[in-house]
Amino acid sequence: MKYIIKVFLFLLIFSISYSDVRGKLTGKVTDQNKNPIIGANVLLVGTNLGAATDFEGRYIILNIPPGIYDVRISSIGYKTKIVQGVKISAGQTTFLDETLEETVIELGQEIVVTAEKPIVDIRQTSSVAILDKNEISVLPVQELADIINLQTGVVDGHFRGGRLGEVQFQLDGVSINNPFTNMTNLKIDRSLIEEVQIVSGTFDAEYGQAMSGVVNVILRSGKEDKFEWNAEVYGGDYYSPDRKKYYPYIDKFNPASIQNFQLNLSGPTFIPATVFLINLRKYYNEGYLYGERRFLPTDTSNLEKKIFRPTGDGKLVPLSYTDEWSGHFKITNKSLRNIQISYQAVWDKIKGKTYNHAFRLNPEGVKTQKTTSFIHGFELTHTVNPNFFYIFNLRQNYFKYTDYVYEDVFDPRYLQAGRPVSDPNYEYGAVIQGVDLSRFLQETNSYIAKLSITDQILKNHLIKAGFEFQIAKIKFGPPGVIVESNVEGKQVLLPKIEGPEVPGVRTYHPRWLSAYIQDKVEFPWLLLRAGVRFEFFDANAKIPSDLQNPANSITGAPESKLIPTKKKIAIAPRVGVSFPIASETAVYFSYGHFYQLPALNYLFSNSDYSVLKDLQAGGISYGVMGNPDLKPEFTTQYEFGFKTQFNRNFGVDMSLYYKDIRQLLGVEFVSTYTAAEYARFTNVDFGNVAGFVIAIDYKTGAFSFSLDYTYQIAMGNSSDPRETAIRAEAGEDPRPRLIPLNWDQRHTLNTFIIFQKPNNWSLTGIIKFGSGQPYTPTIGTTFGANLETNSARKKSYVLADIRAEKNLKILGTNVNAFIRIFNLLGTRFVNGFVFTDTGSPDYSLTPAKDAATLIDPSRYYQPRRIEIGLNFNGSFLVKK
Repeated sequence: MKYIIKVFLFLLIFSISYSDVRGKLTGKVTDQNKNPIIGANVLLVGTNLGAATDFEGRYIILNIPPGIYDVRISSIGYKTKIVQGVKISAGQTTFLDETLEETVIELGQEIVVTAEKPIVDIRQTSSVAILDKNEISVLPVQELADIINLQTGVVDGHFRGGRLGEVQFQLDGVSINNPFTNMTNLKIDRSLIEEVQIVSGTFDAEYGQAMSGVVNVILRSGKEDKFEWNAEVYGGDYYSPDRKKYYPYIDKFNPASIQNFQLNLSGPTFIPATVFLINLRKYYNEGYLYGERRFLPTDTSNLEKKIFRPTGDGKLVPLSYTDEWSGHFKITNKSLRNIQISYQAVWDKIKGKTYNHAFRLNPEGVKTQKTTSFIHGFELTHTVNPNFFYIFNLRQNYFKYTDYVYEDVFDPRYLQAGRPVSDPNYEYGAVIQGVDLSRFLQETNSYIAKLSITDQILKNHLIKAGFEFQIAKIKFGPPGVIVESNVEGKQVLLPKIEGPEVPGVRTYHPRWLSAYIQDKVEFPWLLLRAGVRFEFFDANAKIPSDLQNPANSITGAPESKLIPTKKKIAIAPRVGVSFPIASETAVYFSYGHFYQLPALNYLFSNSDYSVLKDLQAGGISYGVMGNPDLKPEFTTQYEFGFKTQFNRNFGVDMSLYYKDIRQLLGVEFVSTYTAAEYARFTNVDFGNVAGFVIAIDYKTGAFSFSLDYTYQIAMGNSSDPRETAIRAEAGEDPRPRLIPLNWDQRHTLNTFIIFQKPNNWSLTGIIKFGSGQPYTPTIGTTFGANLETNSARKKSYVLADIRAEKNLKILGTNVNAFIRIFNLLGTRFVNGFVFTDTGSPDYSLTPAKDAATLIDPSRYYQPRRIEIGLNFNGSFLVKK
């Protein structure tokens, strides 16, 4: 503990900071003879942010919220210049060098120019994609997840070959990950986004609890001088004319199958120096997978005599729908000098179902999933002087997920319906009575505190450091179960909440502490980002002291007691360098150590070792035991790249990367004193990823073109932590080996084509190509029929999405009419299910055995989706 305190105090002395949510503007102001202008005023129009140039004509403006600004540059004896459209990004430095013309008239003369965004940012030290709200608005995307999957090196949510759950998601610089899964439950609509940064390469020391990437979303805020409103409504449907073979029931277009209603309001309030933003959204998607309500859960057929008694109404019922309400509220006050205080709340409530082909004739027996996300908190920003500011954050992240048919375990409908019942000779084994009896609840309530200071201590050194403390209450498990019990000699189903055979809902209270310090050194000939991060984690749980006697139930064996888990500490250095070798060309290199604790469900699920009291050699399996004493997983990343801008319209970015992954979550087998074995999660797996990326950008006038290609090799011991245990149970060799991971997509190509006339019309197309991911082929159905793991490849795919928009003016209101078509080509297969004996989703060598699967439409990729809508927006200035 003394060591932890020493490290913490060392970092605190330097200063304390946060994940970047503010940008920086710097540059040099000169006259027409290239001499520096001293004392020139540089001001961001519409804000109180500005600076004066020094003796070298240089200026620095910190703490700028992301956005597009007009910059006003003025000095006595020179014509004032206004540079429009200067983009400021969170955590990035924007350079703006300008020349002023001399004049004998001090007032009334202004020169207005438009800033040009460089097509390639040569000041980056790793692969970073930054998209603002204007760039997002023309893409055929709706939510954050859609934006992420378009980025270089991202394959189905896997960043550069990593497992799912290795990405840190942040909202305005604070984590929104649910530590139970290491992923986020929150869906963020594009209408809320001011800017999104997606880091798929190495990342700075300010980011933690991630091994593969970072997604930082900056939400919009209101403006003091302008009231703005925006409303959007659209409808749509999935459509495929091939009803019989692939997608039943969607050969007719129903625009009400997808519905979206959304309203944004923002602007000043009646309180001085206070602005607000409020958003409300209702979204419904019926999906494209349906069931027929032929049977009800309480039907009673006579399977012995093959007498079936359906009592349903025969209507089609959506079995993969999403029904969502979401909202966002933010209020910001600047009435105190140099102090900004804001409160923000984001919430999301989703109800839906996951398609279960077995229940296609008894849809009322399928479980319903409900997700609630509520994230809110306060932020205080104090600008002490132009070069020094601090931020204090308090945040609560609340997530709740439930998965059951009926909320109350004592609901009489459970017992009336009973277990699912099917007959293999009736509709290929479809369930014709009963309900899914499994039940699950997961609830996370986290509290996060962050304190930050950013200091431009020297002209070329921006020092950041920081710490974050988080505590969480995590609950999960079945909220009551339906068990088979013997009552008066009869086997009956009974609801139970507690008991020896009922695990129940468990509660844990883990805690985290992290800190870092980082220096950003900026010279015209060098950009250096160097830092170190400190991580501390306490599972705050207990484990057996002797794993060979896990339940302390072996007679004569050494006593095993429950002891506290060890505190976990990790220190991760990171460095990135960019060398400009010409005015618009640079080479860069980055290196770092990245630690991440496995998702807490692997630590705490099935972690009660007392269940092993009856474990005997050759006895029953208790599944893979959880391990509250897991260590953080570890990755070393390297990246080397080259960027150049050939001219104002054409640029290229190339990079090579390598990841060495250690202490990855896997399974070990522990032998007891009685020679019995049980499986347990531990840090034994490994892997490595190597790749090459080339990105080409071309922009001129109304036309923009982007192309990025990734070649990647992702190898590892296993794709899933449980894979080793599954192989052992199947009688296969469980020893470590290096094989292609399930998401090892060797070739990925993304192409963006945009035609647009601003404020008039736009047409955008996205084409994605991906080579086939691996699968394990078989040569039969008997033991040993599986060939080498992941030794075959699925077929490649091409996906195309388009968006067309036309701007109109109706009764003084701006109206944008748009149409979006996803999967324009009607691609049916995108690295999904295949029959292992053919490598195809369409046919099997044993059609009789696979008859039910051959009529399951969920094995195909989602069909063509068409959405048509209107966006209304307007604004008016407010007099102060």
